[in-house]
Amino acid sequence: MAEIKNYTLNFGPQHPAAHGVLRLVLELDGEVVERCDPHVGLLHRGTEKLAEHRTFLQAMPYMDRLDYVSMMCNEHAYCLAVEKLLDIEVPIRAQYIRVMFSEITRLLNHLMWLGSHGNDCGSSTILIYTFREREDLFDMYEAVSGARMHAAYFRPGGVYRDLPDSMPKYESKIRGAKALETLNANRQGSLLDFIEDFTRRFPKCMDEYETLLTDNRIWKQRTVGIGVVSPERALNLGLTGPMLRGSGIAWDLRKKQPYEVYDRMDFDIPVGKTGDTYDRYLVRMQEMREANRIIAQCVDWLRANPGLVIVENHKVAPPKRQAMKTNMEELIHHFKLFSEGMHVPEGEAYAAIEHPKGEFGIYLISDGGNKPYRMKIRAPGFVHLSAFDELTRGHMLADAVAIIGSLDIVFGEIDR
Repeated sequence: MAEIKNYTLNFGPQHPAAHGVLRLVLELDGEVVERCDPHVGLLHRGTEKLAEHRTFLQAMPYMDRLDYVSMMCNEHAYCLAVEKLLDIEVPIRAQYIRVMFSEITRLLNHLMWLGSHGNDCGSSTILIYTFREREDLFDMYEAVSGARMHAAYFRPGGVYRDLPDSMPKYESKIRGAKALETLNANRQGSLLDFIEDFTRRFPKCMDEYETLLTDNRIWKQRTVGIGVVSPERALNLGLTGPMLRGSGIAWDLRKKQPYEVYDRMDFDIPVGKTGDTYDRYLVRMQEMREANRIIAQCVDWLRANPGLVIVENHKVAPPKRQAMKTNMEELIHHFKLFSEGMHVPEGEAYAAIEHPKGEFGIYLISDGGNKPYRMKIRAPGFVHLSAFDELTRGHMLADAVAIIGSLDIVFGEIDR
């Protein structure tokens, strides 16, 4: 008789489903996964340590680079933690803008997840579909902050600036006037007009994705009954976000511990039944529809209510540019804020948000200086990856790819 023994396989980091920097050490019996060791450390950038050597304002752009498909959501948690230490109230208009852009970011994240997860499981079409809508969302980012990805738009005390009155338009030396007119049809008004137009178009796009995947038998064969987590086990493993809701537990920080103006919003929490990869897919799909509803509500409110978008305390927020150029006092405030930074009272604070991937938290300790004394990031992806071994045991190697997709992991926050 031939002696049969398990063999170890290196999966990634260059495998398309490993998304760049995930290395899995898989112990296989034939094609069945016996155990799995997720090997991290290939990207480590020391974000938490870097933040201790920067002022509170300078540490903010590092947040964009954590989970680099949910940029403004990371900023949101950081700003909430700093504001908790400073004990300041953010203007109501800024809160609505933050909520709107957090939900735009949720769409960005879930579209990236859907495209790459579908692609991993064999559908390259869905990747092209989702990136089409991501372009419009990036245009919203760019209109408001000047950057398509790493926006640094949220600031302690509010947001960097108010929403612009005009949208950048396409220009081309190759395209004709008619083609350009079609491209710029929804860019004639303000940013809010453009966002409103998107919220009207998006449900139809969602229907296209669902037509392609939801009842597709190949998709169901790849995802139904794969990587099942029971509700009790999901809680014990520390899963949050769609990973927890997919197992049937309706836990969403936007409802259970509302922050900003989420308590004024009308939206539902989608939950799954079986806790498999297919349920997690359905939960995220419905979440996108709910996020679209929230964005539409914010647009209506922001149209009707002008106001401040950042606190007027110049120890925390810079003075207006015009005032800074005409008034010596304001110039000093501006110079001190951007050179020395704000001094945050002694204490500690933890702020958590309902990030697209789960509970994303920032734990800050201040010693009264102008830099964080310590910062700890609670990244949802790290917890979800630690459950990967348990989820994949007894599944085939191809199922491991589908499970990685359903975890929705991005290594920027895991290997911070």
